[in-house]
Amino acid sequence: MELDQSTDPFALFDAWYAEAVQSEINDPDAIALASVDANGMPSVRIVLLKEWSPEGFVFYTNYESRKSSELLATGKAAFTMHWKSLRRQVRVVGPVKQVPAAQADAYFATRGRGSQIGAWASAQSRPLESRAVLAAAVANTDAQYPEDVPRPPHWGGFCIQPDEIEFWADGEHRLHDRFRFTRNSDGEWQPQRLNP
Repeated sequence: MELDQSTDPFALFDAWYAEAVQSEINDPDAIALASVDANGMPSVRIVLLKEWSPEGFVFYTNYESRKSSELLATGKAAFTMHWKSLRRQVRVVGPVKQVPAAQADAYFATRGRGSQIGAWASAQSRPLESRAVLAAAVANTDAQYPEDVPRPPHWGGFCIQPDEIEFWADGEHRLHDRFRFTRNSDGEWQPQRLNP
């Protein structure tokens, strides 16, 4: 793909994602999200990307989880998406912030009831005595909310506001096609082709 100064990384992401939805068997929205703790030790896990716009990339989680503690402490994150069937990757780096409550409410309302109840019942990332304890918490939450399940106050979204977006496409003889967009001081994206 040839790039020029007018290339919009979000339009390119939209096009690549649309292709991934058609070709990936499972979870084309899976991202490997990286954070660091207070000692600079990195941590990575798979989460699902749920929204994106020129403002950034959004995923949802428990704000009391390990990932959230690290993200709230540093305000920084990175992720990689890998679409194996297309032999492509996207890498994003930038500051992170919590999404507004109204945005989190709107997304939470689209989740299935079981996932909504799970957001209340699971003390994510903390030790669990047994699956029976978790099952009891799920049953209690289900009984507590027989109709609509409200969004827990400890659950919401994060938006990674990219300073850098890199696109990688597999090439013959490992001569991959890589191009990185960085945001300049005017907020405009500058593309640069990278060696494989």
